[in-house]
Amino acid sequence: MDTRLPHDEVVPFGASALTKKQQVETMFDRIAFRYDFLNRFLSGGIDIYWRKQAIIELKQVNPQLILDMATGTGDMAIMMNKQIQPEKIVGIDLSNGMLNIGREKIAKLGLAEKISMKQGDSEHIDFETGTFDAVSVAFGVRNYENLQKGLAEMLRVLKPGGKLVILEFSKPGKPMKWFYDLYMERICPMFGQFFSKNGDAYRYLNNSVKAFPQGSAFTGIMQETGYEKVYSRRMTFGICSIYCGYKKP
Repeated sequence: MDTRLPHDEVVPFGASALTKKQQVETMFDRIAFRYDFLNRFLSGGIDIYWRKQAIIELKQVNPQLILDMATGTGDMAIMMNKQIQPEKIVGIDLSNGMLNIGREKIAKLGLAEKISMKQGDSEHIDFETGTFDAVSVAFGVRNYENLQKGLAEMLRVLKPGGKLVILEFSKPGKPMKWFYDLYMERICPMFGQFFSKNGDAYRYLNNSVKAFPQGSAFTGIMQETGYEKVYSRRMTFGICSIYCGYKKP
């Protein structure tokens, strides 16, 4: 599947000659040292609640082998291990800077045998067809260079009957919209520049959320890609959404 969407054209550094994939890797390498702190700080810690809700969706299929795409520094993988206790979790990310921090966290927790971290690409997942019981993506599909190719690859590596759970930012409606727009357009980039010396990353966050297909638009893309029993739910006034779908048994 090679259909590109308007979302796919949104990049972190507009003037760069690099591909979106290369720009995303560079961006996360640059902010990796402050990524965990800024996640907690900018969300007021509510991102932990969102992740827990997504993991409850995963737990419904009792997965023993889980793929965590765009794993970053491993927060989602570590939380899944605690809540689900599967046999194995594999985390994949473009950014070695993020992965190296994740590996340190996992080693300190004594989880290196349970959670492995690999550099990889959402459009070319280096596993056999039908490998995983479940696939998760927390705040990562916005960064895919080709969203539909990434969705198709995740479907490929799922076992028949396996479940995909995506956690992603979305745009709230009234009465939150005015404050949300102010926060995303002004406050996030300001704090991102102050703490990570990279305001571009947080301007890109706002632009990519605005361009991302949401709600029924995104569940429709999932269905077109081949997922079944697709559904979504909005959380915290619509600031964040969970999207779920299954591979045909």
